[in-house]
Amino acid sequence: TDPTSPAAPAAESVLASLRAHDPRLLLSQRDVARLAPALSTWLERGVQPDAAARTLTADLPGGLIRRPAGIVAYRLANWLPPALPADLPGQAPTLPRPDPLQNCDGCDRAFRAPSPGRCRDCTEAQEAAA
Repeated sequence: TDPTSPAAPAAESVLASLRAHDPRLLLSQRDVARLAPALSTWLERGVQPDAAARTLTADLPGGLIRRPAGIVAYRLANWLPPALPADLPGQAPTLPRPDPLQNCDGCDRAFRAPSPGRCRDCTEAQEAAA
């Protein structure tokens, strides 16, 4: 991955912040620079930075970690997620957004509708009175 790619600064930021998730993952600047291209690949494949950090810091071995950069490098290389296909088959269609909240012109109750007007109860009461 190109170190000048848009994902490179985000990758460096994620790698530098791993110690906030687990203090044993204190990486040197040299380690961050060496590992950033691999993490950039993850980010370019659609992995969110916080998801990458959680994955890299999950289920670490107990006790002292002698080579934190080695563990991170292993996980970056061996846990690389596949690229998402352009059109995901079977992907659930996006659900329409709910109608916005409106205030009823009759009783000032909030209800969802595409345009202002009366709530169901006021509409039914008005129709019953007519």
